[in-house]
Amino acid sequence: MTIVLIAVALYLLATALLVRAVAQDKLESLGKWFWPALGALLLHGGYHLLVAWRTPGGPDMHFFAALSLVSLGMAAMTALAGAQGRMAALGVFAFPLAAALLFTYHANGHLPASGLDWRLQLHAWTALLAYATLAIAALLALMLWAQERALRRREFHAWLRALPPLTELEDLLFRTITVGFILLTATLLTGVLFVEDFLRQGLTHKTVLSVLSWLAFGALLFGRWRYGWRGGKAVRWTLSAMALLLLAFFGSKFVYEVVLQRG
Repeated sequence: MTIVLIAVALYLLATALLVRAVAQDKLESLGKWFWPALGALLLHGGYHLLVAWRTPGGPDMHFFAALSLVSLGMAAMTALAGAQGRMAALGVFAFPLAAALLFTYHANGHLPASGLDWRLQLHAWTALLAYATLAIAALLALMLWAQERALRRREFHAWLRALPPLTELEDLLFRTITVGFILLTATLLTGVLFVEDFLRQGLTHKTVLSVLSWLAFGALLFGRWRYGWRGGKAVRWTLSAMALLLLAFFGSKFVYEVVLQRG
């Protein structure tokens, strides 16, 4: 419990420092926010390692554990990008989300792991990394929408100066989607290769929604390359594809593990 509370406190401290830096227009790479964020990330990851060591069967990847791991990936990518002077303001959303999901995971207890072999663990870890990357893309899409909306209305808020120029933010969005799409492709391929008899396991709806999300992200990247899609269209496609992905994985896990209590 002490590890969790310290990690949550450090996440919130990093968030507060980021908010102050944005308000004062003093956002910079490796700012004061970075060190508490780094400490929080190390404790967050260490807590999952500690649980994995204490839990028979390996890493816990049930519903709340998976949420916490995805938020850890989001926070880590945010800190890495912010340390290089890119998108540190994203931590205002990613860090408190990681704090909340870590605390929720701890509060709901830990379940015995399923004893997955290395192939299924590879599939699971690839999936979590893909979800984290595409969740970052969804946050970037929301920030792009907010930036465009503010500029159209000529509302020059202080937080606008904390973001890259519109074209740079859009370029970052599509690069993030490209990486996430590659990871999602790897997730689907490892699922086909390593998950046996998925129909009997009740994974049909999860597979269909995942494929629909993959198709939506693929269509967005093709539209960007072929037709120059950008702005509102890019935001709508990104958020729609991410909604399908959330329903595919966390929606099904919530119903199966939390509502039906089937573990």
